[in-house]
Amino acid sequence: MAEMKCVGVIGAGQMGSGIAQLAATSGLEVWLMDADRDVLSRATAAISSSVKRFVSKGLISKEVGDDAMHRLRLTSNLEDLSSADIIVEAIVESEDIKKKLFKDLDGIAKSSAILASNTSSISITRLASATKRPSQVIGMHFMNPPPIMKLVEIIRGADTSEETFIATKALAERFGKTTVCSQDYAGFVVNRILMPMINEAFHTLYTGVASKEDIDSGMKHGTNHPMGPLELADLIGLDVCLSVMKVLHEGLGDSKYAPCPLLVQYVDAGRLGRKRGVGVYDYRKATQKPSPRL
Repeated sequence: MAEMKCVGVIGAGQMGSGIAQLAATSGLEVWLMDADRDVLSRATAAISSSVKRFVSKGLISKEVGDDAMHRLRLTSNLEDLSSADIIVEAIVESEDIKKKLFKDLDGIAKSSAILASNTSSISITRLASATKRPSQVIGMHFMNPPPIMKLVEIIRGADTSEETFIATKALAERFGKTTVCSQDYAGFVVNRILMPMINEAFHTLYTGVASKEDIDSGMKHGTNHPMGPLELADLIGLDVCLSVMKVLHEGLGDSKYAPCPLLVQYVDAGRLGRKRGVGVYDYRKATQKPSPRL
């Protein structure tokens, strides 16, 4: 496979904009696509601000930062991604919506292009089944926030080719990331371990074992985690946590993966975490705002 020169990213939220920033600061041409122009505008501002912080901290040169912003192009037209060597989707964590997108991309992307998903739990094999190029479909799961977190989890579907895997791994390494490879089982590696821990933290809160502050403090100071599990859930998004637990429960068929009723209730109430201003913690009140360390 020829060296990648152009990356397409679909979804300009925190994950998508972070992936686009990584690609642009790594010297690649980038198309960042989102149907919502306001989301694109906010993403541009966020990327610009983040790049300036990286420059001010000496993590990248001013020349690299300036060049990155020139390499970034925005669009609301999916067909503009037709020139991309790899397209990474970072949209809502819904299998049906992702499968429809992959089907559409299959008819737009050039024949050699890799179609990658940033899904944190959904089967790559099932997403690939919506295309006529299953050997070129792969999971590329970035951690949040992508410009800072060192890991990229690469997931091979049942038909993912060795060539696709090698090219995707090389791209992640070009981004300066450490990679781990997972087979296509529910939750992959990271969320198979992480989400049950977060779910158990909700059970601990739900059953009154301890306060949210003490649960988080116990895990930070007792196990040297940089963030407590409930703080981390708020950062990830409680809706995402619930979605992953449902995938684990359905995919692995074990009752230990059943989502905690309190987690379900918070999502039903719209308490989704930092992005909504309230989750386990209320971020609208400075006195209740935890101090995560990433």
